[in-house]
Amino acid sequence: MSEPSTHQHHAIDYVELTVTDLAVAKRFYTDAFGWQFNDYGPEYAGIRSPHGDSAPEVGGLRLDREVRAGGPLVLLYSSDLDRSVQAVKEAGGQVVNGPYEFPGGRRFHFTDPSGNELGAWAEQ
Repeated sequence: MSEPSTHQHHAIDYVELTVTDLAVAKRFYTDAFGWQFNDYGPEYAGIRSPHGDSAPEVGGLRLDREVRAGGPLVLLYSSDLDRSVQAVKEAGGQVVNGPYEFPGGRRFHFTDPSGNELGAWAEQ
């Protein structure tokens, strides 16, 4: 039997930081805060809490040419991604990327009516 999910539907679940040098960023956050990482290739590392190997991922470092305007990307968890996409559209938001597959499941990015970009993800 699988363990129950610790994720809560539509709660802030994950914060993604864009970095211009993944190795330098990992070294900085490890040295400064004791963060640990799950490596997902040369362009992404998941951030684990400094509280041990069993700690869940709480964010990620994503390699890009420049840091995205507006700061970190806040990700919400969704137990039904397709319904969340529809809810965003019906509430006046705009889907700007996705839904698309990634190693942890599926996700999409959207903007709210003020232009803030957020994302939502689901395990499947």
